[in-house]
Amino acid sequence: MAKRCARTGLRVAVAVAGGVLSAAFANTVWDAPATMRDATMDTVQGIRIADPYRWLENGDDPRVQAWSDKQNARTRTYLDRLPTRIPLRTRLRNLIEGSSSAFSQLTPRGEHVFALYTDPKLQQPALVRLDVNANPATRHAIVDPNVIDPKGLTAIDWFEPSGDGLKVAVSMSKDGSEDGTLHVFDVDSGREVDTPIAGVQYPTAGGSLAWAADSHGFWYTRYPGPDAPASEQHFHIQVYFHSLGSDSAHDAIALGEADGLERVSEIFLNNRFNLPGIMAMVQRGDGNIWAFYVLRADAPPVRIATYGDEVVFATFGPDGAIYGISRRQSSNGWIVKLRPPFTTGALAQAPVFVPPTQVAVVSGGAEEHVADLAFGAAQLFVRDIVGGPNQVRVFDLDGRALDHLPLPDVAANSEIECLRNGDVLFDVETYLQPRYYALWHPASGKSEETALKATSPVSYEDAEVVREFAPSKDGTKVPVNIIRRHGTKLDGTHPLLLYGYGGFGINMTPDFLGVFWRLWMDAGGIVAIANTRGGGEYGEKWHQQGMLTQKQNVFDDFDAVARHLIKRGYTASKHLALLGGSNGGLLMGAMITQHPTLARAVVSEVGIYDMLRVELDPNGSFNVTEFGTIQESDQFHALYAYSPYHHVAQRVHYPAVMMLTGATDGRVNPMQSRKFAAALQWADPKGHAILLRTNPTSGHGIGSSLDERIDESADMLAFLFDQLDTHYGN
Repeated sequence: MAKRCARTGLRVAVAVAGGVLSAAFANTVWDAPATMRDATMDTVQGIRIADPYRWLENGDDPRVQAWSDKQNARTRTYLDRLPTRIPLRTRLRNLIEGSSSAFSQLTPRGEHVFALYTDPKLQQPALVRLDVNANPATRHAIVDPNVIDPKGLTAIDWFEPSGDGLKVAVSMSKDGSEDGTLHVFDVDSGREVDTPIAGVQYPTAGGSLAWAADSHGFWYTRYPGPDAPASEQHFHIQVYFHSLGSDSAHDAIALGEADGLERVSEIFLNNRFNLPGIMAMVQRGDGNIWAFYVLRADAPPVRIATYGDEVVFATFGPDGAIYGISRRQSSNGWIVKLRPPFTTGALAQAPVFVPPTQVAVVSGGAEEHVADLAFGAAQLFVRDIVGGPNQVRVFDLDGRALDHLPLPDVAANSEIECLRNGDVLFDVETYLQPRYYALWHPASGKSEETALKATSPVSYEDAEVVREFAPSKDGTKVPVNIIRRHGTKLDGTHPLLLYGYGGFGINMTPDFLGVFWRLWMDAGGIVAIANTRGGGEYGEKWHQQGMLTQKQNVFDDFDAVARHLIKRGYTASKHLALLGGSNGGLLMGAMITQHPTLARAVVSEVGIYDMLRVELDPNGSFNVTEFGTIQESDQFHALYAYSPYHHVAQRVHYPAVMMLTGATDGRVNPMQSRKFAAALQWADPKGHAILLRTNPTSGHGIGSSLDERIDESADMLAFLFDQLDTHYGN
């Protein structure tokens, strides 16, 4: 499942590696382009609030486009003059070509295993099939965006194979827009076998599809389309049923507003075991509040749980029962099992199948491309979060505990799939080791690595992961994962790049650091990832303590982690840099305005900064359940108290800041970056560099081409090395 606000993982940039690069360069830039301030005022909850850059909100205004062009020109001139920029760009390309190919999202159906295949020399991942045993040597391309669009501006949003494995439905979009059109392909020939259907996917509510058991049709999501008012075209998503070969204009609504769907519903469909009925999970906005429906072609939908029942995930198992994750009376979650018949409200009353634990949190509802419960032929796999890292418990379908999947310490797992022979394929990833897939054999309980293994041109054999805890403002202990070279002296001299997110119940599980972060460490740097509140690392309470009127806890936690790292001697403020994106960009904005002397440099990607206007954007309406609304007095006062845009002040010296945004971003309006950049430039015109970088052919970063990601990575690293006066060399 995909959260609709934000970019989340550590894969904020493609990786870079070795070489000798001197990064010292004049770390100030000439004056920013003049930006008009007007007298726009709003009255909200009785308070008069100035908004001098309201005019920058309209991206179609020629004045705004001209202003953005000048900002881009200034940023490019600064970055392109840095002596590291061109060597980094070249080195990036060379190193990527030296990386291995990689598979992800492995999906067994029929006689095939489907996957996304990333060739390090190409712009976009392709959809391929493997044989029934997932042997990578049997790879055969089905849909290759690199052939469809050699410029790399067309991407696969998602795919779903039919139960018999003979057809596959694919949503594709252009320019990073995530505005998806559905195509159906014959697996053997690669030819399209149905007329494309537009409007099945968008950043606001995403999109999903589940095949019928006979593989002759499917349930799918669709937006109202161009016939609806412009303000409503990316809301009111509904589920339709389509028979192959029929006219989609006549597809019947299978789940709609008459059944309880809302303007900001998000829908996820699943029929993993090719059953007569499918599961429809419906989220209210982005707030981790769910309702669940069973859909059949021959009967009306049955709502088995609704908002308020505190069920956060449900799916059919191989035995035809429904398995769910409930958080009623347990923030850490427990498993329920519902056998037929499936009647209204039945899942909310289902008995406990696996009870809660005191330490482990049953993952539920927040992760992208992660099945919260998974199955073997006769096993249930429960993925837990233990403060950030994963563990996976194994049960039989009667609820008896069997085993754990063998994961290393401080590791992540996101995929578990049962092959035709009963073996279970699962992935493993750590901060220091690239993703690999292993086979678990139910009969013996043993596992072994497979040939589905990514390799990197860099090694982290010289590094270690240290997990420490920082006391936050209210005394809460906040985990921070520190990756450093063995023997690092805690003398306060190291460049340190601290990453954070803190929202939507998203867990910061370990991702392989790759070569981007290797380059940082080769410059003497340290990497740190904070597990602040707002995430799901310690259950729903941990999430709730960082949302709505308690959002300030996230910023206090991150500040506490930074100060802990300084106090422990890992770094000093003059050597500290901060990094975050989207909801993590809001975190960066809060750090800039609340603690302007904390760090020397900040990189903020596709960030949110004006918290009083964010809900007016389509995706912002979905975020109200997480951030709150100015229509409620207590939520308004909380939003206004931390909104970065409204706390920029003159005579304050801010750190060097580089903001990155994409012109086609449907998740976070690029006007957020324009307004915040203008405010910072006005407040501190002779201070450190305040740079705005807008990419005209990318959105939130999802679906960006390889070339765009390389450019972004080189710009970020060159900026950080320059501002921290960091020298890189072997």
